[in-house]
Amino acid sequence: MIERPDSSSASIARNLEGYVGFANLPNQVYRKSVKRGFEFTLMVVGESGLGKSTLINSLFLTELYSKDYPGPSQRIKKTVQPWSGCTAGVGRSFSWQPVINYIDSKCEDFLNAESRVNRRMMPDNRVHCCLYFIAPSGHGLKPLDIEFMKRLHDKVNVIPLIAKADTLTPEECQQFKKQIMKEIQEHKIKIYEFPDSEDDEDSKVIRKIKEKMPLAVVGSNVVIEVNGKKVRGRQYPWGVAEVENGEHCDFTVLRNMLIRTHMQDLKDVTNNVHYENYRSRKLAAVTCNGVDATKTKGQLTKSPLAQMEEERREHVTKMKKMETEMEQVFEMKVKEKKQKLKDSEAELERRHEQMKKNLEAQYKELEEKRKQYEEEKVSWEAQQRILEQQKLDASK
Repeated sequence: MIERPDSSSASIARNLEGYVGFANLPNQVYRKSVKRGFEFTLMVVGESGLGKSTLINSLFLTELYSKDYPGPSQRIKKTVQPWSGCTAGVGRSFSWQPVINYIDSKCEDFLNAESRVNRRMMPDNRVHCCLYFIAPSGHGLKPLDIEFMKRLHDKVNVIPLIAKADTLTPEECQQFKKQIMKEIQEHKIKIYEFPDSEDDEDSKVIRKIKEKMPLAVVGSNVVIEVNGKKVRGRQYPWGVAEVENGEHCDFTVLRNMLIRTHMQDLKDVTNNVHYENYRSRKLAAVTCNGVDATKTKGQLTKSPLAQMEEERREHVTKMKKMETEMEQVFEMKVKEKKQKLKDSEAELERRHEQMKKNLEAQYKELEEKRKQYEEEKVSWEAQQRILEQQKLDASK
């Protein structure tokens, strides 16, 4: 007979330790990310004197290039790569070539790290975002700006910024923004595309950011008191330009976008789009004999299998070299030990001979003293006999 469980016991509420199922997955991802840490590389490009270093210091609330500042935190590894002096003419490619070479070199390092046998340690130093500083001229983009961004938009996420926006009036700034976006569309420059979101609030935020592009920024870490309130900004005779005031500039929009809302998307676009394009071009250029057709100086680019074989040969060569060095060190140590033993043996023999000579000398000295003693004893006994004889003669 099967007993039916009591309905009262079945209705007892059970306390659970949190959510059940996939609802707790974001917390797991969060804890893992905090424990492991992550890398984010930010590149700033523009002419000298546009306030690139000042803006970076304002973003991270510190003197990033100060000798007293020890560096980023242990968990979040931010890399800021400044690039100044982009003042060469359009016909001279060396103005943007160092930047392109730097971006490609980081992708090349990551590709080589992926091709290794051991891929546990793979630092991600790829450039995830490029802030391109535009001079506040009010007359649109320069030919160099257009060519520079066209060279970069297929390799990195480009975000155009209007530097030193406090030198423009609000009307001039809005007109300058419209002119820049018009020229960007005319020249088909691909700037960073914000991802679509199904959430209405996120869509509103993204729409507001798009309307403010390119962002007009002001950088400063100087604290000024305005109406009894301390703010960061720049003091002018006509007033104060506040850095964190959305009515004065778009600094807070840029900071929130880079650090709070779109950092992961910038990394994803870099990995899934720009790096994949670079990787596809690189692997497609590798022919059967391992020659990279995209390089004009005959440099070799190994396929993953060839890379593994080369690493294996390097490892074997390294082990043989270490073995040879260890044998040489062992032989040298044995020779030194033998020489030390020989020196010790020679020293012992020398001391033995010296002690033997000293004993023989002492023995000879004792023999001479014994003979002298015997002679003195015989002489003394003879004298005693003479004295006794004299005494006998005198008594008679």
